[in-house]
Amino acid sequence: MSGVRLTGLLTLVPALCCVSGLAAEPGSSETRLHAQAAGVAERFAGTLKPELQQALVSGGAVVAVAVCATRAPAIARELSETTGWQVRRVSLKPRNRELATPDAWEAEQLAALARRQAVNDGSDTLTATAQVDGRFRFMKAQVTEPLCLTCHGTQVAHEVAAVLRAYYPDDAAMGYAAGQVRGAISVSRSLP
Repeated sequence: MSGVRLTGLLTLVPALCCVSGLAAEPGSSETRLHAQAAGVAERFAGTLKPELQQALVSGGAVVAVAVCATRAPAIARELSETTGWQVRRVSLKPRNRELATPDAWEAEQLAALARRQAVNDGSDTLTATAQVDGRFRFMKAQVTEPLCLTCHGTQVAHEVAAVLRAYYPDDAAMGYAAGQVRGAISVSRSLP
């Protein structure tokens, strides 16, 4: 009888690990999808951040807001078209409610990422993955850096606030401190 229980348990453990996302065999489909999704999220951040930094240097925060308002959705669209992954930014306090409001899974993950960041010693990469409704889903947290506070902090200059209101009348993406999760890059695709 105990042999049957042990065999059943040994069969159940790998299945539970796969469902919970705790482990995936090297070279498995899930590992490959995770690597691809992480690469797409990195490409998004690696394209947008230098453009924002250049805009800040060349024209200040007012120009950076315009760049972010136009280039972030364009970069997400371009990556979605060229990679086959759906790419977007999401936040519990979205700047652009139409594009950045999280769905239920994203909202749950954003809350969990914020809790993890609160105790993060730098070793947590702040990502989340799951297989939901026939889709592989991946999120990479966007942690607020000091540079981000120019437009996302508690004290935003009046001219910057005016431009933000012009682009985003329902803006909720302010009031952050350095180190807080202000959103995430969300990447997903249908499972093969």
